[in-house]
Amino acid sequence: MPIDPQALAIGELVGPGFDLTAIDLAQARTQIDEVSRAGPRPEVAAVEDRRIPGPAGDIPLRIYTPEAPGPRPGLVFFHGGGWVFCSIETHDVMCRNFANGVGCSVISVDYRLAPEHRHPAAAEDAYTATCWVAEHAAELGVDPARIGVGGDSAGGNLAAVVPLLARERGGPALKHQLLIYPITDYPTDTASYLENADAPLLSRALMQAFWDYYLPEVEARGAPTASPLRAESLAGLPAATVITAEYDPLRDEGDAYAGRLREAGVPVVHTRYEGMIHGFFAFDVLDGAKRAHDDVFRELRAKL
Repeated sequence: MPIDPQALAIGELVGPGFDLTAIDLAQARTQIDEVSRAGPRPEVAAVEDRRIPGPAGDIPLRIYTPEAPGPRPGLVFFHGGGWVFCSIETHDVMCRNFANGVGCSVISVDYRLAPEHRHPAAAEDAYTATCWVAEHAAELGVDPARIGVGGDSAGGNLAAVVPLLARERGGPALKHQLLIYPITDYPTDTASYLENADAPLLSRALMQAFWDYYLPEVEARGAPTASPLRAESLAGLPAATVITAEYDPLRDEGDAYAGRLREAGVPVVHTRYEGMIHGFFAFDVLDGAKRAHDDVFRELRAKL
């Protein structure tokens, strides 16, 4: 089907991307955060900012607690932004929606960004934060047997990597992984990349630039901590919900990861949202996003 008219309108407003090398990263990050703070935010029972010890300094967290009584499920969430942009501020509304829609505590992680902190900094921060949540579950009102990880785009990449690290390092035990149009592999010559080279919000050129900032050594990009699709085995990983979008350069690698999980015996619910573009899940005004929210919230309520 053609691009959904609502998604197309947003895509035309935002554009296909930009030259990453031609902007001031610090200024752009600040502006993105300021815009994110300006909009309305759904109310949740409690929101707390905390800092926890990380591999190279403190990791900021934002903890969302819904009205639901504890012990609740917990979702450790990693924001998107190509490992270069975005923060707990840009994904604040999304995390509030998860807390209210699922009835779970959401712990949003402000991991280190590239190019100042290259791979595997983000992955190690994500894993460290997940371990902290498991260790402090009682304090957070979270059931340690019902902890999941989730994220969108680059955050979806981290949400796929953390279960691999948990399996390799002996924990923590995770109940679910939510992968929203995740980055799972580094080649940018798949059919979906070529078909959507100038797609709204995420172009092929911008994604190539993100990879160059996050992990410039191409020969190292096949590591499972960068490209989880290339992990030797996906057996024994937690059940997954995978979302992909028809008009997204990342579509094929997300579809492929869902397929590999299923082949490895991992329970998977995978939905490709036809007519949708990269980033659609964050735009609450889209009918397609509302459908995806309903689907994901229902799935997480059942699985967590």
